[in-house]
Amino acid sequence: MKVGILTGGGDCGGLNAVIKSIVWKGIKEYGHEFVGFRDGWKGVLENDWQELTLDDVIDILPEGGTMLGSSRTNPFSAGNDPEDVSRTMEQEEIDALIAIGGDDTLGAAHKLYQQGVKVVGVPKTMDNDLECTDMTFGFMSAVQAATDHLDRLKTTARSHHRVIVYEVFGRYSGWTALYAGWAGDADVILMPEKTYSIEDICSFLEQRRQRGKDYALVVVAEGATTTEMDEMIAQDEETDEFGHVVLGGIGEYLAEEIEERMDWQTRYIQPRHIVRGGTPTAYDRILSSRYGLAAIDCVERGDFGKMAALKGQEIEIVDLADAVAETKTVPLDLLEKAEIFFG
Repeated sequence: MKVGILTGGGDCGGLNAVIKSIVWKGIKEYGHEFVGFRDGWKGVLENDWQELTLDDVIDILPEGGTMLGSSRTNPFSAGNDPEDVSRTMEQEEIDALIAIGGDDTLGAAHKLYQQGVKVVGVPKTMDNDLECTDMTFGFMSAVQAATDHLDRLKTTARSHHRVIVYEVFGRYSGWTALYAGWAGDADVILMPEKTYSIEDICSFLEQRRQRGKDYALVVVAEGATTTEMDEMIAQDEETDEFGHVVLGGIGEYLAEEIEERMDWQTRYIQPRHIVRGGTPTAYDRILSSRYGLAAIDCVERGDFGKMAALKGQEIEIVDLADAVAETKTVPLDLLEKAEIFFG
């Protein structure tokens, strides 16, 4: 069997570990051939690929990013023809595809499966916002990077008696903000799942100041809003092929409001791609590898239209349709547990 692999959407830690595990088991145990499509769905549409052998993947497990490249190309957007996916597979005699990505990449995979493409999904996103899996790979690597930043930022905040507002990715869900903020001992964590007023935020910070602490950390997801806002803050109005605007700026807005209302020197940090980049954590290296092994097993069984998922400590197989049906948001009871530490 000849199998194609692609990585779509934003990069994150663990992508290469998935690729290695798929190719390694696929060749050594099943005798399959592999090609890697360059730059996500773009490579499939344009028939741009490279052969993947054991030698090609032997050392890539601990490396960050993706050896195949990535993009946010949508096979179903204007100017693209999803039939090109089937044409490429037929021309290159590819029997199945393994798509590694988040809700956009896997949403396209599900649509293509409905059109007859034999595809299996692997859940990748640093936002941890895919349904049907307890954890996406890339998430814990991003959380660890953000936590390391917060540990460093706390020392400079304390030295200069400042509030530092730290803005992370998280369009519709605040998993990364919550986990990093909690682990980094932030004084306030703001997420799309719950809206606070500026007055609420300042009240949390005032409680800290009254305890004699003249510095603070605020962690905010890019998609968070306050009660004073009508919508999320976008950097510009242009959208990608999946219809998303580039968010960013809520942290700067909060920093200005806090400094003006509380007369407390405030700084704004937006690390963006520094959080998603770099080498994966040990946890993500193992989780990614387990996902890859499960994905190639699905291909071998002919179990298409599925996605590997983590349920507790076990890898299970779920329907792609269920995984991309809606965004997995943070349960409010989990946020409420973190709120005890606010202020």
